Amino acid sequence: MKRRGTAILLVLTFVLSVALSGCSGDKKEAGSATENELSGKPVEGGSIRVGISQDLDSLDPHKAVAAGTKEVLFNVYEGLVKPDKDGNLTEAVASSYEITEDAKVYTFTLRDGVKFHNGSDVTAEDVKYSIDRCADTSNGEPLVSAYSIIESVNILDAKTVEIRLSEPNTEFLAYMTTAIIPKGYDKLETEPVGTGPFQFVSRSPQENIILKKNEDYWGEKAHLDEVEFRIIADADMVVTNLKGGSIDMYMRLTSAQAAELTEGFHIEEGTMNLVQALYLNNDAEPLNNEKVRQALCYAIDPEEIMAMIADGKGVRVGTSMYPGLKKYFDDTYTKYYAQDYEKAEELLKEAGYEDGFDLEITVCSADQPHVDTAQVIVEELKNIGVNATIKPVEWEAWLEDVYAGRNFQSTVVGVDASNLSARAMLERFVSDADGNFINFNDKEYDATFQKAIAAIDEEEQTALYKELEGILTEKAANVYIQDLANLVAISDAYDGYEFYPLYVQDMSAIYKVE
Repeated sequence: MKRRGTAILLVLTFVLSVALSGCSGDKKEAGSATENELSGKPVEGGSIRVGISQDLDSLDPHKAVAAGTKEVLFNVYEGLVKPDKDGNLTEAVASSYEITEDAKVYTFTLRDGVKFHNGSDVTAEDVKYSIDRCADTSNGEPLVSAYSIIESVNILDAKTVEIRLSEPNTEFLAYMTTAIIPKGYDKLETEPVGTGPFQFVSRSPQENIILKKNEDYWGEKAHLDEVEFRIIADADMVVTNLKGGSIDMYMRLTSAQAAELTEGFHIEEGTMNLVQALYLNNDAEPLNNEKVRQALCYAIDPEEIMAMIADGKGVRVGTSMYPGLKKYFDDTYTKYYAQDYEKAEELLKEAGYEDGFDLEITVCSADQPHVDTAQVIVEELKNIGVNATIKPVEWEAWLEDVYAGRNFQSTVVGVDASNLSARAMLERFVSDADGNFINFNDKEYDATFQKAIAAIDEEEQTALYKELEGILTEKAANVYIQDLANLVAISDAYDGYEFYPLYVQDMSAIYKVE
């Protein structure tokens, strides 16, 4: 058993546009090399320098929160299963698995010959330790919220591990991407050890992270010998660094940046597999009023935003689900709020804010697409008397104040899924969820979520998940905008880049070309 202008034009010169693509993995010529010139037999060896906008928030895969961290650590750690570029879950540390008909018992057979980067063999004890560590509730919520339903992790023999659940969960396999680490290992923050195609070499905070090829990797080995991730926190310096040769690759460029790279680079176009929105603190005045939140939804037009910052391209979303999770994505919600200033003003009047109010939008200063989006939103909201201002912060401050501390009014950010499941996108809005940073609290939502995760029938569960998406839209939990595009600039000296339906960077597929 496997289972959407008026004063907007005034800000054009300040907004860098983001080039978006509605499909994932398409390649377009934007440099000196054509696709045919770049394809061919890989040249083994060599190194690459990849620019990233933020330092890693943790080297411990079980404690990392930032999506940018997870996309780097994807190369170092593996779970019992791992996602591939087509969105399938494939066996990794496990060679096979079985799921009972009631979806309560998952049994995994470990793959032969899998070694940790320290040279030790992966054992059933390591697997049990890794799962138990993420399920531990001694300090409060488990590190992986879905693991709260684990009843026991049992070693059946040297190669077999059984996970018993207290309730059915047909999506539990998607959570088996949790990194397997050595039993009792306590140096993850300084000397991380995993089983992935690259292993950790060094880290200089706010400077770089260096990985090297894992020569003992159980699967298809990486082509490159070394990968250096360099932190480029100043978005204005990205093109300079690319042209100057200090980095060879950079993800999530704006179209203006990409247009400057006319020689020596090719641009790969895909999507980020996330939900960009104006996320609203439902506990903060006046956003604790549903009519106020709905007024914002009527005032902000995703299509206008995409037209202003992305030449009209992009994938509009209307709820907390991105198109990459095709089975659960319902595009009917994208049309739920059509821009209507009169309707927005009417709702504000009903809520007691006829003269509008002040709104602070906190944005990570290094994330240019979100900064650009916030600038357009500021202009749109002027039409309904809302005085919005942007508060730029460093990524670490965003994590501490917005995500963890919930000390904010609103923020523009992209939220992704940690794995290929609808639950990963929707569970964060349950009232008592640890990741519910917007403080959404709705009894109907909570009850429907419980029904959804308990459902064994696939069609029933999918319908319930879509009901949850509808509640988020109708209640205006947030102002949903788009799934941003991922524009990746790569030096013509390299090829092989692949897009995934998750926030990862698979460096093992990249190779040098002559």
